[in-house]
Amino acid sequence: MSHIHDRRHQPSPFLVENIDLLPKGRALDLAMGGGRNAVYLSKIGYEAEGIDISREAVDAALELARKSGVHLKAHIQDLEGNVHFDKASYDVIICFNYLHRPLIPKMKDALRTGGMIVYETYIVDQARFGRPRNPNHLLERNELLHMFREFRCLRYREGIIESRKALAGIVAEKM
Repeated sequence: MSHIHDRRHQPSPFLVENIDLLPKGRALDLAMGGGRNAVYLSKIGYEAEGIDISREAVDAALELARKSGVHLKAHIQDLEGNVHFDKASYDVIICFNYLHRPLIPKMKDALRTGGMIVYETYIVDQARFGRPRNPNHLLERNELLHMFREFRCLRYREGIIESRKALAGIVAEKM
């Protein structure tokens, strides 16, 4: 099986399902891991960049971008450290399977008016699936919706997905 068609390199279904709602332009993928979502955005015409704490993840993302024939700006950075984003500089900011609450206001500030957030991560119900997680990294019920309450919510889902993951996801526009 080709490296590119590996499941780990497939973009998040929640991103793909909602891609038509998003404005084109500059996109930022926070805690991008191996770059599957950032590379997907690059492939469809976004000027994408990603941030991850892991050098291995950033190297894997850059390799995936190279093999996919797209450009990706990638940075190694601890999102729980003193991180700064330029104000109103992104059209789309995405974050999957990661939660650090102090980042939320910084994400909002980095988004242009009319820009969109796509955020999906685990909720408290995830504990039922036997994978112990730090409760600080799990959303409470409806928390994601409340985090972006001043945005216009276009899509929201929360609950058990595929009988094995408890997730909340939002697509919201900065007004």
